[in-house]
Amino acid sequence: MEHEKFEGERTLMRIHIGESDRWQGKPLYEALVELFRHAGFYGATVLRGVGGYGSASRAQGHYHTTKILRLTQDLPIVVEVVEYEEKIQQILPKVDQMVGGGLITLEKVRVILYRSPQHKK
Repeated sequence: MEHEKFEGERTLMRIHIGESDRWQGKPLYEALVELFRHAGFYGATVLRGVGGYGSASRAQGHYHTTKILRLTQDLPIVVEVVEYEEKIQQILPKVDQMVGGGLITLEKVRVILYRSPQHKK
């Protein structure tokens, strides 16, 4: 099977939040993925960390982990999207409104995509 190859520069946005963060009654990571889907982004990935802490946790000495005996978990979540810079900049004010506490990073990335002919738009 032949594949089409695409290369180019895009922006990677990573949104670091907690598993217990909410937006309008639903998990924040789910609300963010829905936002990106409705905005026509190519895709989004949600990654759940096995441990970590943020600025608020650091001050209070809380390290969140997946240890079995821990009943309440607020594990780290990272939502990643790779998209055109313009689309990221357009949606960033809404993301900023939704993320009450967390970290958003942006970086330029080189994208190499292989796509089969049946997946062409």
